[in-house]
Amino acid sequence: MRKRLVAAVTGALLAAAPAAVATAAPLPTGPTGPTGPAPSGINADLTRADRQELRRWAADTWASFEAMTDETTGLPADNIEGDLDPATRSGYTSPTNIGAYLWSTVAARDIGLISRTEARERMALTLDTLAGMERHEPSGMFYNWYDEATGAKLVEFPGSGEVIHPFVSTVDNGWFAAALMVVRSAEPRLRAQAQDLLDGMNFAFFHNQDARGGDLPGWNRGGFWVDEPPAEQCNVPGNYGDPAGAPLYYTCHHYDLLNSETRIAVYVGIALGQIPQEAYYSLWRTFPDTCDWDWAEQQPIGTTRSYLGIDVYEGTFAYEDLHMVPTWGGSMFEELMPDLFVPEQRWAPDSWGANHPLAVQAHIRHGLDEAGYGYWGFSPASNPFGGYNAYGVDVIGMQSDGYFSDIEGTDVDGGFGDCREGTNPEPEFGDGVVTPHAAFLAIPYAPREAVDNLAGIEDELGAYGPGGFYDSVAVSGTAAERYLSLDQGMILGALGNVLGHDALHRYFARGEVAHVIRPLIGMEEFSSGVF
Repeated sequence: MRKRLVAAVTGALLAAAPAAVATAAPLPTGPTGPTGPAPSGINADLTRADRQELRRWAADTWASFEAMTDETTGLPADNIEGDLDPATRSGYTSPTNIGAYLWSTVAARDIGLISRTEARERMALTLDTLAGMERHEPSGMFYNWYDEATGAKLVEFPGSGEVIHPFVSTVDNGWFAAALMVVRSAEPRLRAQAQDLLDGMNFAFFHNQDARGGDLPGWNRGGFWVDEPPAEQCNVPGNYGDPAGAPLYYTCHHYDLLNSETRIAVYVGIALGQIPQEAYYSLWRTFPDTCDWDWAEQQPIGTTRSYLGIDVYEGTFAYEDLHMVPTWGGSMFEELMPDLFVPEQRWAPDSWGANHPLAVQAHIRHGLDEAGYGYWGFSPASNPFGGYNAYGVDVIGMQSDGYFSDIEGTDVDGGFGDCREGTNPEPEFGDGVVTPHAAFLAIPYAPREAVDNLAGIEDELGAYGPGGFYDSVAVSGTAAERYLSLDQGMILGALGNVLGHDALHRYFARGEVAHVIRPLIGMEEFSSGVF
């Protein structure tokens, strides 16, 4: 059974030691404006034959959603086996899965795989079901697990009978809200339904304003239980959205890193006016470079700059001559999934516009050169040998012991400057595991390399079935022959932007998103670059 992996990132409050300080301009309030042209290089680097191949991959990926989705509720299963037999649907779904289906339906329409009528009817059915599903009413947020065939909140997992203590997840509701924001713009006839669900969602319930002692803007918690969970589940009672309301039981950890998939909830909460804008600059780019933090993967280098009155340590990690802001585990979806919706490269050319291409190049170099797998692209996915695992390029993740890129869990440990000596700086890698959705996310930043990589995964590794690319494949040849809504949603979201005239960007990045988020992220300068 697949469970969401939550990285409990430290909440320590040590301050970064400034190396140099530069002050940013005040936050502008200009017009919303268009999202801008597509990232340069895609059209030039992809041939007509490439686009036909991408369209074929999109059509097969959409077939997996057709097979996963219940015909009476319009809810997708979390996963389905590789033969697309509806009898192998997982029996459960989540807000992220439902969101992935909604934005994938829009992408499929704009690519030309289904008609406008079919897309509208599919989304209308899903929204009708959602309106009647149980949620945490004070916050308007959805619980983590539902039965896709009935829409009922689950209290035990199908098959195993494992007890579920209903949980309200910050990041899952972030992806779901992002999907509603896409739908409301993409299909005017469904705008009222989507907006009604969105209007009920209050991200302030996740945001701990005192996470950093009250001296700096706060952070989001990982989520909360409505009822007190078992004692082994670390929790903190409170209620950030309604201090006078019933207590909620928050995760003990916060989401304190900027470069993570969890930033989607920050973007949405800020855009909706429920989280302060300054919270974006309260998040760590890296932890400080002092020996107090020498448990991290490597010692960062960078400088300190000031934005909205907040000193931000613009630290970076090194991969050969590439210096970039790391993610927690070094995976592609942490880096690039939010970029499916927020056009980060165009809106923030001196931060995300510098970082995303470098992260993609690190994945390419690791897969082709350092580890010698012959393929690249590493993200959490099904384990080809059973279960679920988190894959990444270890050295560009802040976590000291992975995500790893091979089955063996090979840990790269180069030390932490003079503070800690490395124990395994140049390891031998084993059986690498590549995840096709990671390569699709990289298309805007390495189109030629991504298409060639995917063609090899299909033709040479054989990791392809009736629903498109299998969820992952070991380079020794064993594939995880199943499809996950989340990962298929990343593929169709990426192809919606490439083939569907920047579809997800166009629909999501309008109104309050463009007005608030574009100037907010556009002022920052990372220390990322090639040195």
